[in-house]
Amino acid sequence: MRYIAITDIHGEVEKLESLLSKLDIKKDDKFVFMGDYIDRGANSRAVIDKVIEQSNYNECVYLIGSHEYALMHAKSDDYYQFLFDNYGGPATEKSYGGFNNIFKIHGDFFKSLKFYYLTDKYLFVHAGINPDYPLEKQNEVDLVYIRGKFIYSKHNLPQKIIFGHTEFDKPYIDEGKIGIDLGCGKYPHAKLCALILDENGKEEFVYS
Repeated sequence: MRYIAITDIHGEVEKLESLLSKLDIKKDDKFVFMGDYIDRGANSRAVIDKVIEQSNYNECVYLIGSHEYALMHAKSDDYYQFLFDNYGGPATEKSYGGFNNIFKIHGDFFKSLKFYYLTDKYLFVHAGINPDYPLEKQNEVDLVYIRGKFIYSKHNLPQKIIFGHTEFDKPYIDEGKIGIDLGCGKYPHAKLCALILDENGKEEFVYS
């Protein structure tokens, strides 16, 4: 079995389709979509439809990203409403034909998103973890928003951490973590990246 990790699609359904077309997908591959499906790009609704459709062919895990977290809290918290309004949310609303339609159409999907996915070898998470705390005591806001304190510190987990959220020009790789957000949706020419992990520990990157 292989894991295929994809993160930070940000409404760029054409790049997602391009990426999927370049993967030699096998029926026992397991997809881990690591959040930030929405905002910025013009086709957030189509992205959600596409990642849900993939579950017809492969086992899929869906994680929550910072943009979904802001969406889920927008109407009850002014801070998250500000984030949604100023970091691409209007494009998401437009793709659904209004804010309320987001939840009418894909509410069950957004409510089902997980904060992380843990295996024997890997921890998949949108942003990272706070290295000061064990996994079971992580703050959910850190899991979707943390940056430098996680990226530039060592962690104590036996698993390698696969993350997104913070964009790099190329995949970020160190001894204990791999970051695969290359700025899709934020920069016009940025690629969408998939990380393929096989049972022997081989790491392969594929780009849209």
